[in-house]
Amino acid sequence: MTVERLLPDQDAEDLIELTRDIADKELARRVDEHERSETYPEGLFATLGAAGLLGLPYPEEYGGGAQPYEVYLQVVEELAARWAAVAVAVSVHTLACYTVFTYGTPEQRERWLPRMLAGELIGGYSLSEPQAGSDAGALSCRAERVADGYRITGNKAWITHGGIADFYALFARTGSGSRGVSCFLAPGAADGLTFGKPEEKMGLHAVPTTSAHWDGVLLEADRLIGEEGQGLQIAFSALDSGRLGIAACATGLAQAALDEAVAYAKERRTFGKRIIDHQGLGFLLADMAAAVDSARATYLDAARRRDAGLPYGRHASVAKLVATDAAMKVTTDAVQVFGGYGYTREFRVERYMREAKIMQIFEGTNQIQRLVISRDLAK
Repeated sequence: MTVERLLPDQDAEDLIELTRDIADKELARRVDEHERSETYPEGLFATLGAAGLLGLPYPEEYGGGAQPYEVYLQVVEELAARWAAVAVAVSVHTLACYTVFTYGTPEQRERWLPRMLAGELIGGYSLSEPQAGSDAGALSCRAERVADGYRITGNKAWITHGGIADFYALFARTGSGSRGVSCFLAPGAADGLTFGKPEEKMGLHAVPTTSAHWDGVLLEADRLIGEEGQGLQIAFSALDSGRLGIAACATGLAQAALDEAVAYAKERRTFGKRIIDHQGLGFLLADMAAAVDSARATYLDAARRRDAGLPYGRHASVAKLVATDAAMKVTTDAVQVFGGYGYTREFRVERYMREAKIMQIFEGTNQIQRLVISRDLAK
């Protein structure tokens, strides 16, 4: 089903149509092959970059699309409805660019942003460590100040596009305590930088997630983003925006599951009629549709607050929580609609269910989102 969208202007309408065309031709036709074989879609991100889809929420002066977040997120949703792994990687790339755009110096922006936003350089986000996931303040990877810059030593984990990205927003410790973490724009390859083998994940197979080992890697001083000790502020600010990207990914995935469940329910017949005409099944599909529409409305509300310059941190957490929980339920119910066939790899819904699970976990578990929301309410 083509989602009817309320968009701010004709340019946004045209952008969504362009996205749908690219997604149908470049993503939908390739997703099954790469997800089953767990192979990376070479050249795909260059195609997305050439179409202008990797720099949408950033200004035109740096080669971005100058789109409001409410439009950018709907592009991400359209991509996720065809290929969740690619949409997540687009969201992560946008997140990595955020650090340079928001906290970089004018010289850093001029030097790096144009190639990032054009998709010539693909980004990853490297905050988590084996012992520091939800508790980002517990990270131990160190950045030691030396004459030529900083020497990075330590281990990072759960890096989307790990080993493939051209740059990483890297967070490392330059001091003690919560004010002892700094942000760096690290290159994708350097002497002393190695990556672990890709994690054997439940889903999102086509884009690797890896660990990284930094063994005394030297970074030039001008790769520090913001001030020393500002790293956690940068990380959490970026994650507010990133959570909206994941909410959009989850909504697109849920929409895809709903669409396939409805199509199947219109074709499958039992007891002399289509299964969608059985009230029990029809009501299940209605609940699925309500969950998808609610998820979309929630992330768009947060995005419009962001675009208006209003506080939106709590709303981003609400959107991430609502949309990813909805995706988990909708994809699980889609398997139920298909019955035994839904449990086989003949149909995509079993993959959708596997892909939905991680969305409740990364960029802040849904338990962390509840913590953010409750703390905001307690103010």
